[in-house]
Amino acid sequence: MNDDARRHPTRPIVCVGAVVIDGNRVVLVRRAQPPLQGEWSLPGGVVEVGETLEEAVAREVLEETGLVVAVGTAVDVLDRIHRGDDDRVEYHYVVIDYLCTLRAGSLTASSDAADARWVHETEVALFGPTTKVREVVAKAFAQASRAR
Repeated sequence: MNDDARRHPTRPIVCVGAVVIDGNRVVLVRRAQPPLQGEWSLPGGVVEVGETLEEAVAREVLEETGLVVAVGTAVDVLDRIHRGDDDRVEYHYVVIDYLCTLRAGSLTASSDAADARWVHETEVALFGPTTKVREVVAKAFAQASRAR
């Protein structure tokens, strides 16, 4: 789905995000496209027609980071509503974030990611992601530690 079809939507767009955890580190990507262009966030994107949520997560992670992941359980569901200067809804996404574990691959930014990094869980805030991203990452680490 191109950016023109996403701007000023007539209804919310379903998206997925991935909290890829490996030990005490998580993958963050710097967004290359609006609405969070230039900001650090989680890999993810729009669910394509005919694709399951889990398939979308795995595809988006591979496209943006070069990593193959095992998709686990949902961590959180949230709204991302961005309004323009005229207060009109410019973007409206419903995002379902999933806990993922690394299976294979080497971290490389590509597709909609301008950069990608493994970040220690105690250093996530230093990258300046949104409060929601920090909360989701914290929930995912808690969920991962309970699963061990």
